[in-house]
Formats: sequence, structure tokens, C-alpha cells
Amino acid sequence: MNKYLEQLIVLSQIDKELDGFTLRVDNATKDLKDKRVLLDKTEEEINAFDKDIKDLENQKNQNNTHIAEFGIKIKELAKKSAAVKTEKEANALKIEEDIAKEQLDAANEEIERLDKILENKEKFKQELQTKRIELENEVDQIDAQTKVVLVDIEKERLEVYDKKVKLVSEINQKVLTFYEKIRKWAGNSAVVPVKKHACYGCFMRIYDKTYLAVLKGDEIITCPHCGRILYREREENQN
Repeated sequence: MNKYLEQLIVLSQIDKELDGFTLRVDNATKDLKDKRVLLDKTEEEINAFDKDIKDLENQKNQNNTHIAEFGIKIKELAKKSAAVKTEKEANALKIEEDIAKEQLDAANEEIERLDKILENKEKFKQELQTKRIELENEVDQIDAQTKVVLVDIEKERLEVYDKKVKLVSEINQKVLTFYEKIRKWAGNSAVVPVKKHACYGCFMRIYDKTYLAVLKGDEIITCPHCGRILYREREENQN
């Protein structure tokens, strides 16, 4: 087999292995990323509860202000009632006092309602805070484990990369440029085998003349359909 073709076959395998490290890193960090997303979501939910609780507290404060105002108004109306001279004035003050008392009762009922909501909000918030602490601990543990795995992966990647550097230094520059040009669009399928008379990059049947040239392996042959570099696999070599 052509020396340069042999080198390109090995180089394509190394490049494929190097690209595979990206997937390994993604898989190694997936759990950590998922837990961090869950932690961020929990933090957002806690912040939402904080906002709701603050709004409810403001509503309570407003109602307490109204209660104080209604209380003062009722006292003032009581004083006025003691000084009325006509039944008409008395009836008017009585109506006004009844309305103030109804408003006072409504404000007190509203505070009771808000207190119940606040109690539930605080309960859910505490549950989320407990969940956040648990998630933070899990993230710390997974982060420590992930770092160990990533160190091992990087060590392996550097070993493979060193092989590529050594091989690239031995390959003819024109051949290497030709390979890289194809790899830009073909990725890890820049160099593919021929099986059953077909290119295993585009899976198109190749012409007999091209097929025979691939079998000989004396030159670097490309697929007439897709332009990938072709080579004969060992199985076909034995047949």
C-alpha cells in the first residue's frame, strides 16, 4: 500500500479518536451540568417565593394601615354620635359607623387570608432551601468526581495528540494539506474504506477502474462521487 495512504489512514483514525474526547468530556460533565441547572432552577424558585412573600407583607402592611385608620374613624364617629342633636344626624353617623366597621372587619379578614398564604409560602420556601442545600452538596461531590475523570481524559487525549504530532511531522506537506482540505467538509469520514464495491462515505457504487486502483493501493484514490479518500480494508485484502 502507498506509504502516504497508510499514513492518512492512521491519521484519520487518530483524528477520530481525538474528536471522540469531546463526547467523553460532554458525557463526563453531563451529570454536573444537569445538577447545576436544577440548582439554578431551585434558586430561581426561592427568589420567586421571596418576591411573593415581600408582596404579601406589603399588602398586610397596607391593611394594617387601613385598620388603624378605620379604628380612628370609628372612635371619631362615636364622639360625634354623643353630640348629635337630631335623629337624622344620628342615623347618618350610624350608617357611616357601620360602613367603617364593615371595612374594619374586611381588612381583618384580609389579613387572616394573607397570613394563611404567607404561612404556605414560607413552608414551601423552607422546603426549597433544604433542597438547595442538598443540591449544593451533590454538586460539590459530583464536581470533585468529574475533575478526577477530566484529568484522566485529558491525559489520554494528550497521549493521542502526541501521536498525531509525530505522525504529522512525517507526512508530506502536500498530502497533509490535501487531507485537511477534505476533512474540513467530511470530518472524520475524510478517509473511508471501500466495501462491496461502494464508497463507505457516500455509499455510492464506484466504477470498476477506480475500484481496481483502490485494490492496488499504489496511489491515493478519491471517490468520484464525493471526493473522499478511499482505501481497501483487510477483509477485501484477504478475499
